[in-house]
Amino acid sequence: MDPKPNEAGGDSRREFIRKSTLAAAAVVTTANLFKTPVYGQSQAPSPGRVIGANDRIVVGYIGVGGQGMSHVRSTRENAVENNIAQAAVCDVSKRRMEDAAARIAKEPAGAPGERDAILGPASKADSYKEHQKLLERKDIDAVMISTVDHWHTKCTLDALSAGKHVFVEKPMTRYLDEAFQIYDAVKRTGKILTVGSQGCSDAKWHKVAEMIKAQKIGQLVLGQGSYMRNNPTGEWNYEIQKWCTPADTDWKHWLGPVHKKIEFSADHYFRWRKYYPYCAGLLGDLFPHRLHPLMLATGNPEFPSRVASIGCRKVHTDLKTPGTPERDVPENVQLLAEFPSGLTLMVTSASVNEVGIADLIRGHKGTIYMAGNRVELKPEKAFSEEIDPETISDIKPGESIATHEKDWFDSIRANRQPNAGIDLAIKVQTVVSLGEMSERLNIMCLFDEKTRKITTGDGREVKPITYGTLELS
Repeated sequence: MDPKPNEAGGDSRREFIRKSTLAAAAVVTTANLFKTPVYGQSQAPSPGRVIGANDRIVVGYIGVGGQGMSHVRSTRENAVENNIAQAAVCDVSKRRMEDAAARIAKEPAGAPGERDAILGPASKADSYKEHQKLLERKDIDAVMISTVDHWHTKCTLDALSAGKHVFVEKPMTRYLDEAFQIYDAVKRTGKILTVGSQGCSDAKWHKVAEMIKAQKIGQLVLGQGSYMRNNPTGEWNYEIQKWCTPADTDWKHWLGPVHKKIEFSADHYFRWRKYYPYCAGLLGDLFPHRLHPLMLATGNPEFPSRVASIGCRKVHTDLKTPGTPERDVPENVQLLAEFPSGLTLMVTSASVNEVGIADLIRGHKGTIYMAGNRVELKPEKAFSEEIDPETISDIKPGESIATHEKDWFDSIRANRQPNAGIDLAIKVQTVVSLGEMSERLNIMCLFDEKTRKITTGDGREVKPITYGTLELS
């Protein structure tokens, strides 16, 4: 018989405490099972304020050229919905800084005066030539980085160290060693980083991931996708603006860590994606748009174990525009990436033909097709009685920059991984960087995620290419 409460002796009291402790532990454990994982929870505290669900996020912009200005406009138009304020812009070009600051000063969508009522009276964004000065601002919580690729790492690492959350355009970095510097910094600081591959915020890829994790097509075998264009006069041959002069643009600063230094070139400034010192070409620009969502859709993104890539430049589209220098990077690229689970991804991109291949993921028991806002599962003939066909249409939201930006802001407030967060981004960048190494060095790259070492098929270790490794770097 259990003793009455007023008769409980020492042993019973200890037993009561023991049971209470176990019960409390069970409650904590159960709560954790149903709690959304907190991003960076186990990391050491970093500078920067904690942002609550209703707190306004103050944003700065580093790099306000074409894509950077797109983010300035988009976040301005949705500033009320996202509860953000635009505080500062940074660029090596005086003209671009002035244009961005002027755009921020315009009234957003809504009734007259809504900007002051919702976002506060400060409607003028400050301008900085050096990003470190912008990052010194204690009131800025987050930055959007849309510089040339070779400045992504420096700006991102400085931002994380300053306690800022980061939205960095794709590709995350120019080279592989830089990607792991950022990965380690994010894990160390616990800040929220997303990469600007907006396809990751298209709901259909998440729906596919749910289906795959539910084992609806069995073990994954082969995925494929493409990003194709056809520009008769050469992709990325943007119009050169007359305002771009040494008086406007700090060329030495723009070159930054680039090994192959050249004199001021407006062509390189506007058309930098054509040249290896600043970009991996199609691998750096278009491939991430397909690799990010494809790898997300697998439900369990992995580091690659082997990557091979080939590319060529045989159409010579640049020569069709008089006075336009020819590109370093290929016009046509194919990539194969194998993963430890046995999945292989096949991705292709070109700027000389716009006919792509279907986005799909093949499993042992079925295949999932993705197009527009529709997902279709078709069982393999041998498993038609085990696997049911399935079609899901009108999946929303679709792919949009505004949706992707909102996901980042929401993730900051919820302290969770965004759709293109660091755990996905590091794996995608590894594929991209190994692809560039494979194509440029004419080798197949084997990768060990534990040691982060790259080897060839005969076991020879190959150091990641970086600034100064090759002549065009």
